[in-house]
Parts: sequence; C-alpha cells; structure tokens
Amino acid sequence: MTLRRKLLLFIPLLVLLTNGVTFFLFESSKTVQHSYNTMMDRMLLYTRSAQTADENVRALYAYLLNPEGNNRASLQQQQAELAQISGQLASQRTESDIAGVLRGYIHMLQTLAEQIQAAEKSAAPNEALDYYEDTERTSSFIREEERRLIDLELSAYEPVYRSIQLEIVRMDWLGPAVFIINTLLSIVLALWISRSITEPVDRLVQTAQHLSKGQLDTAYLPERSNDELGILSEAFRHMIKDLNDLMGRDKERMESERLVKELELQALQSQINPHFLFNTLNVLSKLALLEGADQTSDLIVSMSKLIRYNLSQLDRPVTLGDELKHVQEYFTIQQARFRNRVEIGQQIDESVLDMLIPALTVQPLVENAFVHGVERMESGGMIQLVIERSGENVKIVIRDNGAGMTIEDRDALLALQEPVQPAPAKKNSMGFGTRNVIKRLRLFYNRQDVVRIESEPGRGTSVILLLPYPPGEEQKGGPDHDVPSIDRR
Repeated sequence: MTLRRKLLLFIPLLVLLTNGVTFFLFESSKTVQHSYNTMMDRMLLYTRSAQTADENVRALYAYLLNPEGNNRASLQQQQAELAQISGQLASQRTESDIAGVLRGYIHMLQTLAEQIQAAEKSAAPNEALDYYEDTERTSSFIREEERRLIDLELSAYEPVYRSIQLEIVRMDWLGPAVFIINTLLSIVLALWISRSITEPVDRLVQTAQHLSKGQLDTAYLPERSNDELGILSEAFRHMIKDLNDLMGRDKERMESERLVKELELQALQSQINPHFLFNTLNVLSKLALLEGADQTSDLIVSMSKLIRYNLSQLDRPVTLGDELKHVQEYFTIQQARFRNRVEIGQQIDESVLDMLIPALTVQPLVENAFVHGVERMESGGMIQLVIERSGENVKIVIRDNGAGMTIEDRDALLALQEPVQPAPAKKNSMGFGTRNVIKRLRLFYNRQDVVRIESEPGRGTSVILLLPYPPGEEQKGGPDHDVPSIDRR
C-alpha cells in the first residue's frame, strides 16, 4: 500500500470514527430528550386543561352576573380553548392503565362544556344558577382527575425515569470514555502512520551513511513493502548488489592481472639475455649435429622451444593446439630423461585444437604428473593425456599411476590452500604450480567447476579440466619464434 493510499484511507477512517461516535452520543441524548418531552407535554396538558376548566367557570360566573359587554366574548373564547384542549387530549397515546382514566377525564371536560352552554342559554336565573353550581362541581372533579392523571403518569413512567437516569449516568461516563478511546486510537494510528514513514527513512539514511563509508551492507535497509519507501529501498538493495558485483569483478580482474604480472615477473626473472641464450642453444644444436649427436641436438631444440614459449606474452590466451605443441616438446625432453621407465599415451581430438585457453595451462599439470607422480618409480610409470569433446565442454585429462594423494590434500588443493602435510620442496624450474593453474582457469572462465581431481594414495592421480567450448571459436595462433630446425638430410 502506498503512502498516499494510507493517508487517504486511514485519516478519513479516523474522521468517520469520530463522527460516528459523536452521532451515536447525539442520537442517544435525542432519544432521552424526546421521551422526557413527550411525558412533560402530556402532564402540562393535563394541568392546562384543569386551569382552562376553572377559567371557563369564572367566565360563566362573570357572564351570568353581567351578560352585557365583553363577558360573552370572553366566555366564548374560553369555551373554544377548552374544546381545543379536549381535542389534543383525545389525540394522546398513553399506557393502557391511563387510557381509561384519560377518556373519563375528556368526557368530564365535554360535560363541563355542555353545562356551560346550558347555563348560557338558560333564561331563568334559578335554572342558570343550578347549571353554574353543576359546573363548579364538575370543575372540582376535573382538578381531582388532573392530579390523579399526573400521579398515574408518574407511576407509569417511573421505569422510563429510571432508564432516563441510567442513560444520563451512562452518557456521563460514556462520553469521556469514548473521548479517551478515540484520542488513544488517533494517537496509535498517527504513530503507526508516522512510524511507517519515518522508520524506513531513518534506515535508508543509515544505509546511505554506511555507503558513504564504503560499507556495502543491506542489513540496515527496511523490510520489503509495496509503498514508495519500499520501492526506494529495493533500488538501494539493487544498487548495493550491483556495487558488490562490480567490486567482485574488479577484484577478480585485479587478481587476474596480478597473476599475469607474477607470471611475467617469473618469466623476466628467468630471461637472462634471451637472445644470447637462444643463439647459444642454436650453436650447441648445430655442434651436436656435426658431432653426430642427433638426439642431443633434438633435445636442445626442444629446450629452446620450451624456453621461448615460456617467455612469450602470457597475458594473452593461446590455442589448445599451441599449448599441445608446448606439451609435446616437454614430452620429448622427459622421454629422453625417463626413457623406458615411463610410458606416455595420448588421445587427441584435433577438432577442438582451435579453442582459446590461458597460456601454460596443460604443461604445468603434465609436469606435476612427472615430478610428483612417477618420478620415483623405477619402472612401469604411465602418463596419459586425453583431449576430447564432452557435450558443450572440452575435456582434458592428465592421468598418472604414481603416488597419488589423500582426500584432505586433494580438497586443500581445490580450495587453493596449503596441503595438510606439505611434501618436501622440489626444484621445479618449468612448472608454475597446480594452484596457479586452477586459479587462472577459474578467473578466465568465471566458473568454479572447471577443475576436478580424482586421486587415491598409491593409485595415481587424474586431473580433469572441463573447459567451455564456444561455437565459432576462431583459431588465433600464438607466436612461433622457435629455434630453426636443422635439416639432417
């Protein structure tokens, strides 16, 4: 719910609640007042009818003493008023206990009116006097019945009085209670709306302050909601995620550049006057050929190619075919060293040799198989290199039947950590280490599952590379500045 909708919904709701309570109190007081007014009007009408009856008797007396003048008009006015009151009393609705007495009371008023008219029309003074005396007795009865009616009304409306009193008492405490409850609800609602606005704003401010200090943390962001502040917090959350991703990519790029610089530094450290070294190796190769040492000449040429490949630009990827040529030169040198102690097997799918991989990826793993796998074996050593397509990947397997490693050492190697029991230091002038290869492959392909190691102590080790093979990859040949081959024919 948006902030605008909250304000447009809850504020009118609060106003309606306040108005509803006020209307309820007004209607309750109006009902009580109506009941009270109805009862009082009827009792006042009883009193007024008795007074009118007395006024009619007095007007009749004045008329009988002096029929001339205004006495006749006054008598007629009093008679008309008595008839009007009788009609008003006849239209009243009362309790059943009072209705019979009220009908008798109205009949007495009509009797009084008839007696006054008879006395007015009487010609004989004695007869008129008798009618006047009748009117006085009737008027006396009317006053008694008037008091009786009032007593009956008070008795009949006693429950109503009590209910009115209870209603008044209830109103006395209900009014302040409703006011207090309404005030508390208003305060709670105001605090809730204010909190739903100010608390997310405060958390956004805290997040902005932490961002200004370089702390990319989403812990201070408010909970997800559907209002404008929720949308703003989601924008903050996405921004922090993008910043973290960007920093992660920058960190990986810097790590990759650092590794490349380390490789270049190691290459530069081993590059002692390379032109002089290559010329010297070329002279030694020709000299060995002149002396009839063909195998020595071939080994010198292979060494020259290895050194030149290692001194090439390592920050650029090379084709798998170029890397395989480098591995073949290394095989040549190691075959001359181990002779029949090690058997080298290769199974190469030439259709994938055009894919690009980081330089010095396969050769360090092959070297590791020689140095740490089969070097101490007197005979029966075996190293296999398999390159083949496996679904959307290119699968490269370097397998040996050497000493192998424990599960702990294998897990530490994949986690780029030091082994549990480090092996004695070995001279390894051409290898850059399996950890370096694993780290560079993960950075190059931005994946963690490119390397898998299978090994058991005493049963050899298999290093398996699963490298994505993008379609349409064009072959980009690496540098080819090798020591020229010598034609022996």
